[in-house]
Amino acid sequence: MKQIVTTCIILSRTDYGEADRILTVLTPDHGKLRLKARGVRKIKSKLAGGIELFSTSNITFIEGKGGLSTLISTRLIKHYGRIINDIDRVQLGYELIKVLNRATEDQPEAEYYHLMDQAFAALDDPAISPELIKPWFECQLLRQAGHSPNLKTDTNDRPLNTETSYNFDFEAMTFMPHGSGKYKASHIKTLRLLFSAHSPADIAKVQGLNELLGELSPLVRTMLQSYIRV
Repeated sequence: MKQIVTTCIILSRTDYGEADRILTVLTPDHGKLRLKARGVRKIKSKLAGGIELFSTSNITFIEGKGGLSTLISTRLIKHYGRIINDIDRVQLGYELIKVLNRATEDQPEAEYYHLMDQAFAALDDPAISPELIKPWFECQLLRQAGHSPNLKTDTNDRPLNTETSYNFDFEAMTFMPHGSGKYKASHIKTLRLLFSAHSPADIAKVQGLNELLGELSPLVRTMLQSYIRV
């Protein structure tokens, strides 16, 4: 049987039988895989060290029937170990993994693998707040799925400007002028950062974002639920 080598991130682990586990993993070149890890729960298992959560690993597997392949070997590449030192980061990490798992099909593009890896790196960095990581991750999911909002013009097709207050039109995915609108130019600039290709580490260097992120998080979450259905 042909052995296939790739890198992966663990999305879920389910105990099976006396010592096995069924894994769902995300790879950059083979999409999402379901793997049976035989005997991995035994103390001396050689597979266990390479299937940790919040990690990237090299794996070798043999394709099986019915969508369930067999894991042959594992080698840890990077473990983001500082995440587990903070319960809030652990909980957010679990949440982001679950959201990405629900949001992706069996053959997601490689960008989703790199997004999850970037999220782990951000969670592993104490200088980057979870309050930034979560909306950044959600915005990147929307962007990769082709659901970025229009952050250039309003519902009247006029350029967004610094003098106007806005509310958000979820159907049009853009801002609409409103005399007592919730959102100002600073909110729009922050959204542009969150939907850009900048990493959380780069965005974290911008001063004065915390309050804006708190005000924008419900907006981003509603966009995600409306268009990604997670």
